[in-house]
Amino acid sequence: MQGNGAGHNQYSRNGAQNSEPSSTGAAHSNGLQSVPNNANTASNNNNNNGGSAPPADNNSPTEAGGRRKKRPAQSEEDVIRLIAQHLHHLGLNQTVDLLMQESGYKLEHPSATKFRNHVMEGEWDKAHSDLNELKALMHSPGAIVSVTNSNSCPSVQRMKFLLLQQKYLEYLEDGKVLEALQVLRAELTPLKYNTELIHILSGYLMCSHAEDLRAKAEWEGKGTSSRTKLLDKLQTYLPPSVMLPPRRLQTLLKQAVELQRERCLYHNTKLDSGLDSVSLLLDHACSRKQFPCYTQQILTEHCNEVWFCKFSNNGTKLATGSKDTTVIVWHVDAETHQLKFMKTLEGHAYGVSYLAWSPDDAFLIACGPDDCSELWLWNVQTGELRTKMSQSHEDSLTSVAWNPDGKRFVTGGQRGQFYQCDMDGNLLDSWEGVRVQCLWCLSDGRTVLASDTHQRILTPITGWSNQQPLLLLIVGVCTQCNQAKPNTTLVFMACECT
Repeated sequence: MQGNGAGHNQYSRNGAQNSEPSSTGAAHSNGLQSVPNNANTASNNNNNNGGSAPPADNNSPTEAGGRRKKRPAQSEEDVIRLIAQHLHHLGLNQTVDLLMQESGYKLEHPSATKFRNHVMEGEWDKAHSDLNELKALMHSPGAIVSVTNSNSCPSVQRMKFLLLQQKYLEYLEDGKVLEALQVLRAELTPLKYNTELIHILSGYLMCSHAEDLRAKAEWEGKGTSSRTKLLDKLQTYLPPSVMLPPRRLQTLLKQAVELQRERCLYHNTKLDSGLDSVSLLLDHACSRKQFPCYTQQILTEHCNEVWFCKFSNNGTKLATGSKDTTVIVWHVDAETHQLKFMKTLEGHAYGVSYLAWSPDDAFLIACGPDDCSELWLWNVQTGELRTKMSQSHEDSLTSVAWNPDGKRFVTGGQRGQFYQCDMDGNLLDSWEGVRVQCLWCLSDGRTVLASDTHQRILTPITGWSNQQPLLLLIVGVCTQCNQAKPNTTLVFMACECT
């Protein structure tokens, strides 16, 4: 297969023409039993013996008129291999055998097939021997895991360690303590790899029964399940031209569904991470009718303009801030979705223009308009004011965001102040010169997305005094940050023209 690892062209074709069936009982390089057919046994044996393909003139697929077909594109070969892997996962082995025979490709390298079979059968000595054949195939940029880690330890050594760890645990589960001890002393320890884990493994010798071993090792026990997980780990060290990553087709389909969800203009349905809840026959698209656009309820408890609304993280409560200096907390009925009055939080002299729920929804922070220099931190359950924070009467604190740990928050405003504080309002860090309109903390606990009228992106702040400095990214003009992806610097916001 071109571009997918060194040496792949030597084994990506199996040398069989489209009309040639496999021999009776013969196993192809995909490790699956072929469909019996005695008519061409001799022909196929000649093609498969010796591990080398016949000349290119003999193995190119031909059309009915004798003209040689054009070699399929690389993507077509990849798709065939992905389909074959998925069919193999479903147990349709004969179908896979016929597909690979007719297409002229091989699902994986013959050495990888042997290795897979020996791992799944628990023949650890043979699997260990197979690694020597796979060693030359591992030096490829297509491997998911790099060849060496930070300690310059070869990938083969890590693969040996994983094999021996499984072998050791299976001996212990079977009650073969002496054999397990031999593996630990004579095979695992000489590798000089992950000494800390070897010490942990040695402690499993004290387990009195199999259930205790499985619990302490967080291991499913001897059998297909644990060996499949082991094989998934081992496959990450091999380029895809040798052995495809596990369940690769399912991974691609999940990525496609996620992309469709992101591009759905009126998305308003919950899509699970799995594929069982969606149809792959059509692109996902929510209709406009599914988007909430009809008035269900009118709330009249506020006495003046309502400046801000914010649902709690679990969706069971709604907080509304108003020019009338109050915050009203509402309960959301899970069945009818109607709002019921819970309590009023009073005392905000300048009104309430911004609200932020703590990660556990136990606390609520209220900010005022531009002239307000105070933050109000409320205990939502009791209705008591936990903290009233103000650093300077000249400040303008109009936006706030909670750190994921629920113990800190960041706040800022139009006059250039930017603070990090604890639950008691104590100042932890500060930085001048950021005219903040909106803030959002990412799940890494150290990155803050902030909007500024200068439409700039800043490099990491080095002036923070704490041990985990914040990374502040200025992402443009916005009035409210609605969502930020935890592993990216994307922020979805409502923008305003200036």
